[in-house]
Amino acid sequence: MTVSRVINGGKNVRETTRNAVLEAVAKLNYSPNTAARSLAAGEATHIGLLYANPSAAYLSQFLIGALHAARRAGCHLVIESCESEDGGEQAEVTRRFATSDVEGVILPPPLSESLPILRELAAIGIPVVTVAMGQPEEDSLNVRIDDFAAAAEMTRHLIALGHSNIALIKGHPNHVASHDRARGFAAALSEAGLDPATAYVEQGYFTYRSGLVATERLLARPNPPTAIFASNDDMAAAAVSVAHRRGLSVPGDLSVVGFDDTSLATTIWPELTTVKQPIAAMAEAAMDLLLTDLRARRSGSQRRAAERVLEHDLIVRESSAAPGETLKVQRPSQSAATLRLRHSQ
Repeated sequence: MTVSRVINGGKNVRETTRNAVLEAVAKLNYSPNTAARSLAAGEATHIGLLYANPSAAYLSQFLIGALHAARRAGCHLVIESCESEDGGEQAEVTRRFATSDVEGVILPPPLSESLPILRELAAIGIPVVTVAMGQPEEDSLNVRIDDFAAAAEMTRHLIALGHSNIALIKGHPNHVASHDRARGFAAALSEAGLDPATAYVEQGYFTYRSGLVATERLLARPNPPTAIFASNDDMAAAAVSVAHRRGLSVPGDLSVVGFDDTSLATTIWPELTTVKQPIAAMAEAAMDLLLTDLRARRSGSQRRAAERVLEHDLIVRESSAAPGETLKVQRPSQSAATLRLRHSQ
């Protein structure tokens, strides 16, 4: 107890005793075991994170946030991938995952909307926090942003620049967030007096390749759009690539905007105008919700549903401008472009 008081800055310790303890700490090169501290305080020591995100940029930011939160709480983070879209295989991966002694699970998208996984965790009795779950259950824990409002804000930005022929590349059709962003896009068009039914819309899947295919279709139209709103940065980066390959200037001939504000948004040229989704902060909020829930369970308190809606931001960069406007966007030198390419790899 005396050692604990000294290490934690307690006052009820004689000065001679404090000096003796500090001398021993220095001699032994001792550092507190945060996991043991958490265990003594009743915290979970093993938190699971099951993932299958097609965007490496999104996933890396999410993992950074989750690892930071785990270290701060003194927890061990157990990470497992689940790439299959088959419900039976997802359930089997979840059952195996549960045997690794995890006390709670964080599910980032798209697995946050996997009914087989959610049902399996419920049957096993392991608490779960979903991230970006568009339609959570009444008694669930969830962290998200307002995708509808964010997409509407981005669409208003393009309209304010003077664009009326705006195309949308939708996200994966199985994700509620994709539909919320499409609804926000349509709502902003309607409030500006534009008909959403005549807007060009192509299906994407949150992957770079699906963005390539969708953009090729959009730019092959007789009256191609002057602006493309892609539902994530990976597809927006693909749209910029297609435009360059066709000899189009971005944003002079075509404005391109994305969603998420991952590292990819600032490693391509021109840098992307995008919606900043606080991905790392969402992971930290999910960890906080889960640990709060676990503490309540251990103390016998009644479990409470909770949802945290984090703020988004519109980040305006070089990839959006008025139709036909030529901006003085300096192309990076070859050496700088090479460095950016290496960094993105």
